[in-house]
Amino acid sequence: MKLKEKIICSDLYEAKKLGSLIFNKDGKEMFVTGILDVVENEIILSLKDKSAHSVLLKDEEQAEKFADFIQSIIEKHHELNSAKIIDNVVEITKSEKLH
Repeated sequence: MKLKEKIICSDLYEAKKLGSLIFNKDGKEMFVTGILDVVENEIILSLKDKSAHSVLLKDEEQAEKFADFIQSIIEKHHELNSAKIIDNVVEITKSEKLH
């Protein structure tokens, strides 16, 4: 079963940044390895290369929604299927990981 969530960013730039941090162009690999912090509408992500990047979302509700949705992918309970950018929205699709 596929699950889809639309995350509203503060603007198009932040949506493009989030989309590129989440999804590898070459395949279905996620660069994000963890969520370091959530401060109001800002989410700070840890990446595979050990760097950290912040992304500004529309509001605190969007930050919490993103953190909840992405956590199961980080924990490898789900796998990332796609991340599509539509204006300032990133539409993320995940599905249960097949063993």
